[in-house]
Amino acid sequence: MMNRINKYKHFSYLGVTAGIILTVSSCVPSLSEKAVSKEVPGNYHNSQDSLASKTFNETDTSSSALMDWKSFFNDPHLSALIDTALENNQELNITLQELEIAKSEVQARKGEYLPSIGLKAGAGIDKVGKYTREGAVEENLEIKEGRNFPDPLPDYTIGLNAQWEVDIWSKLHNAKKSAVMRYLSSVEGRNFMVTNLIAEIANSYYELLALDNQLQIVKNNIEIQERAYRIVKLQKQAARVTQLAVSKFNAEVLHTKSLQFDIQQRIVETENKLNFLVGRYPQPIQRNSDHFAAMIPKQIDAGLPSQLLQNRPDIRQAEYELQASKLDIKVARARFYPSLGISANVGYQAFNPDYLLNTPESLIYSVAGDLMAPLVNRNAIKAAYKTANAKQVQAAFDYEQTVLKAYIEVANQLSKIDNLKKSYDLRAAEVDALTESIKISNKLFKNARAEYMEVLMTQRDALESKFDLVETKMKQMNAVVNMYQALGGGWKN
Repeated sequence: MMNRINKYKHFSYLGVTAGIILTVSSCVPSLSEKAVSKEVPGNYHNSQDSLASKTFNETDTSSSALMDWKSFFNDPHLSALIDTALENNQELNITLQELEIAKSEVQARKGEYLPSIGLKAGAGIDKVGKYTREGAVEENLEIKEGRNFPDPLPDYTIGLNAQWEVDIWSKLHNAKKSAVMRYLSSVEGRNFMVTNLIAEIANSYYELLALDNQLQIVKNNIEIQERAYRIVKLQKQAARVTQLAVSKFNAEVLHTKSLQFDIQQRIVETENKLNFLVGRYPQPIQRNSDHFAAMIPKQIDAGLPSQLLQNRPDIRQAEYELQASKLDIKVARARFYPSLGISANVGYQAFNPDYLLNTPESLIYSVAGDLMAPLVNRNAIKAAYKTANAKQVQAAFDYEQTVLKAYIEVANQLSKIDNLKKSYDLRAAEVDALTESIKISNKLFKNARAEYMEVLMTQRDALESKFDLVETKMKQMNAVVNMYQALGGGWKN
């Protein structure tokens, strides 16, 4: 009867204790997560009436972002540069190692909610005082009949031990899912870097082609100016012009020649920039600049703004970070609740190796469970919980900002492509008009019907207009590349 009452009291104490733990643990601070809106406008021109929607197809669900970069860039020299960069670029390879780190974090988190089992083996020796309780016991007891305890007492142990935290609140499981989300975020970060790398290489390559064409324009202009310089020297000998005209024409030739070396330096720097992006030491960049002026920018399908949520790696990266931050809140909240731990040991223990594996005499085992909850000084847990909540709010704002930034980038590039096309047509007409003006001014000057300053100004205007035309062509090609990047293209194989 007394034994039954003691058992009842024992279970009552456990119940009261568990009730106290659950009551204390239930006092979790109330914090609110920030909801994220994933709505985007239906098109890119809702506030830009000046742009014709027929110029870029936005009602079709097809998007140029779905094209892989090998199909989008059809220049073999440019494709070779990109292909090499994807293998050798140091920054990209550093990011790949960050992926390995994130993958290892997933494995570590997965291992935390699985039982931990270890093999234990040990040996020791124990000498107790004769006039102690342990010493007195050993003095008066025999291990076997007629055999006392050894003094000192050896101790040999071999066995298995296991520990397991029962994930009753999904704390460990959510921590593992959070690590997975951050690994996926790292993958999208790598994809975003690939997109940016390809765009930077393409833009630098087109800049190099433009510089080649500008250098050729300068060389052609030098020939024109030197012919005019020779003519004005002959006219000086015939007393038709003064030395001032000769000096002015000579200065113009020297000025144009100096431009040649400026452009050559920019070519060297652009080549080295490309070599750096490719991950190699400086060497000539293979290219064909002859057809740059005749290049036609690729037609871009903008698709729908909602497609950015799937095509843009930075948006996907922000979304994974947002999901991870929500899981972090659950992990932080679970720390307020009691944790249940189970430990078990089984093995053999004896003072003599000869008896170590005797069963059941040397067999030892134990099983224990403990329920633990924070009771005092929970400030660290509260702080971690508030920090996790604040990071979730940050991640939500970051996601919304990333989506807004992506939308504006596409809208800007759509407008830029349209305006550059109109600008190029006008500049091409300007170049034709000024080229014809050079011929006319030279004829008039030979017949003394035009001043030498008119010839000089016409040549200078023609040179600048040709430069501007090449610059506009480069901007056109860059705008197409940037549009492809803004839509989220380039990272898909």
